[in-house]
Amino acid sequence: MPCPSLSPLFFFFLLLLPSVLSLPFFPSDNLTLYGDAFFSHNAITLTTHQPTCSSSSIGRAFFIYPLRFLDPQTNSTASFSSRFSFSVLSSPSCPSGDGLAFLITSSTHFPALSMGLPQPSPSSSFFAVEFDTTFDPSLGDINDNHVGIDLNSASSFASVDALSRGIDLKSGTIITAWVEYRHAIKMVRVWLAYSSTRPPIPILASQVDLSERLKDFMHVGFTASNGEGSSDYLVHHWQFKIFGYESRSMDVVDEGDCFLCYEGDSKNFGSGSSMGKNEKRKKIGEMALGLGGLTAFVLSVLAAMVVVCVFLRRKKRGVKNMEQGRRSRLQTSKVPTRLSLSEIKSATMGFNRERLVGEGASAKVYKGYLPFGGDVAVKRFERENDVDCLHNPFATEFATMVGYLRHKNLVQLKGWCCEGNELVLVYEFLPNGSLNKVLHRNFNSSIVLSWRQRQNIVLGVASALTYLHEECERQIIHRDVKSCNIMLDADFNAKLGDFGLAEVYEHSSSTRDATIPAGTMGYLAPEYVYSGVPTEKTDVYSFGVVVLEVATGRKPVEDDGTVVVDYVWSLWERRKLVEAADPRLMGNFDALDMERMLLVGLLCVHPDDDKRPRVREAARILKKEAPLPLLPPSKPRVRIRPICPDGTSETQSVVGDWHSTDEAPYLTPRSQFY
Repeated sequence: MPCPSLSPLFFFFLLLLPSVLSLPFFPSDNLTLYGDAFFSHNAITLTTHQPTCSSSSIGRAFFIYPLRFLDPQTNSTASFSSRFSFSVLSSPSCPSGDGLAFLITSSTHFPALSMGLPQPSPSSSFFAVEFDTTFDPSLGDINDNHVGIDLNSASSFASVDALSRGIDLKSGTIITAWVEYRHAIKMVRVWLAYSSTRPPIPILASQVDLSERLKDFMHVGFTASNGEGSSDYLVHHWQFKIFGYESRSMDVVDEGDCFLCYEGDSKNFGSGSSMGKNEKRKKIGEMALGLGGLTAFVLSVLAAMVVVCVFLRRKKRGVKNMEQGRRSRLQTSKVPTRLSLSEIKSATMGFNRERLVGEGASAKVYKGYLPFGGDVAVKRFERENDVDCLHNPFATEFATMVGYLRHKNLVQLKGWCCEGNELVLVYEFLPNGSLNKVLHRNFNSSIVLSWRQRQNIVLGVASALTYLHEECERQIIHRDVKSCNIMLDADFNAKLGDFGLAEVYEHSSSTRDATIPAGTMGYLAPEYVYSGVPTEKTDVYSFGVVVLEVATGRKPVEDDGTVVVDYVWSLWERRKLVEAADPRLMGNFDALDMERMLLVGLLCVHPDDDKRPRVREAARILKKEAPLPLLPPSKPRVRIRPICPDGTSETQSVVGDWHSTDEAPYLTPRSQFY
């Protein structure tokens, strides 16, 4: 392949001339220091190390100019990403200081709280990512080594134990952090690593809308304090970038403006240009346009010609390798891949109705095919131009899936697309569809689940819910556990999906807000319908209904109005429980195992939520690792415990039994795979 002529390369490098000839700049030109902060060798030291343990040292460093966070093109809050490295040097004879925080604030002059964060004020606003190295129960700290997200308060509304993720903030080792906010999906994500390579999974991800926190212009920088301890908090490098709503990449953009860099840093930390170039550096750059600069320029052109020749020769091969790489990432990566709208339309033949496999009020599901990913389920959300993304089911489901969920019994998110007015999530495709389809829509079909398959399905759902309730970093209440949202793979293994109604809570949280009850009638716990407060026990109730569905083959509410819960309770009262078994099994099951499953189902739908087991306990009973439950001889009455205004708890007995009806079978839109 012939090499390109010199002329295009000459003009190409002529455009690059200013960056090629610019000299290293000094961070002191870019940053303003406050308090005890000072420039040290290739770093900023924010606090001073005192001989006494309680040094009360506070230091801050801000970019010299305020930055605009209002996107002038969309008139909305812009997104941003930041990459920086820091270290904490603690005294062996003193406790560690408060910590360090990456800070975006409306003012650089304010009274300080822990870590030097601003005190709340009606006239000011701030957002911070804290790297906390002390334990302060009054601020709700989880320990003395955590990462948190703060909004106008030193108390974090979301935090994670960094040590459990292999990061010791107080080790003295240089740590690289990536902080990113995407306004389109209202999400903040934070990564941490000891190396300069960003990990595939964020250490902390939380859905938050910063549009009310970030004013038109804000100051960006760092703050740290020692409080009752003594530590040196150093910031070594810092890059920052603001970009608009239309940005197409979901990855952190490292090529931002470098506010704190030194000569040679580009090899170790990434390149960037300063937004604060002043006249002094411009004059120095002009002085560099001498013989040495010209010689370097010519040599650069010659070297680049060789590189371009090699590049063009390998271009065709590179395209093929890139396609193979995308296939590999989509199939094996734990991080969802951003896809273009053209790829989505190609995969679904332009959202062809013949590809439609599921439809609800908020989304439609298509079977798609990606050349580099195989068969996928494409969930297309309904969205109008003025819909608030924060309250869109897409945002809720995406934030939950991408931030927390990795389990063999959960439907895995493979990719996503947010382009124009289209909001799309791409999931793994499960060929046997939903449990609802197999149980209730193929009564005369040859597909009849065996008893062993049914046991495996129930245990799979139990494993997924145990993970959500007890094993996740933050507890997740699904709120919509039902057979429509349980998918079956090629081997009829169960995978729970559809997190459009999910709620995420801190495990230690004791108070939860009441909401309009969401879910599907027949699966809703009576206390949830009454109070609107979701708990893990409301998920347990829904799980119990699914257990009874699987065992009996009946719908939660039959076409004639029969409720499966009441039906099974009536057989239990007449000591004919096993007669509830699905007749399509034709007796091919162990009677004791069937009785055990039905008893577990009844225990989970007990009207008194205190009598319901955790899902983990229910699974142990099913696996014969725990004794059979003791049930009353007849169905108990519903007992509701409302929370009174004075904070006391009282119990209300509802006269008669709780009866579900099919008058309004769906309180919220169904979103299901078929």
